[in-house]
Amino acid sequence: MTDPIARRLAPHVLSILRIAVALCFLEHGTSRLFGFPLPMPTPPLFTLYWFAGAIEFVGGLLVLAGLFTRPAALIMSGEMAFAYFISHFPHGFFPILNRGDAAILYCFVFFYVAFAGPGPWSIDAWLGRRRAGSPAVMQGDFPAGTAAVPRRR
Repeated sequence: MTDPIARRLAPHVLSILRIAVALCFLEHGTSRLFGFPLPMPTPPLFTLYWFAGAIEFVGGLLVLAGLFTRPAALIMSGEMAFAYFISHFPHGFFPILNRGDAAILYCFVFFYVAFAGPGPWSIDAWLGRRRAGSPAVMQGDFPAGTAAVPRRR
């Protein structure tokens, strides 16, 4: 990116993407495990659907907070890939026909977050700043675990 405004805002937009997607994903976990906001029957303990709900709920909370973001996002990406091939793909090749487009989008957004990191508005970034011993991150310098690459001086 050569645009200085886009370069400066990109890490913050990554945080916004992470938060928005985690909130949407968290809804799936709360619906599956607690029947809210969509009343769904609670699956029996330790079944495939229970594990899916647990991953969606716990992973959604972790990614929302930006805590253990990379491993949580990678697990959630894998869950969505698994869900697509188990639940959607058998009903047809095209995602719009098999209703698997949301699973594919979640899979690739979480895959991206697993490699890009949580962004600066996260507990992971805060912990990285504390470990580095700096009270605040200078503009353009981001600790490990965030998507931005520090500027060369």
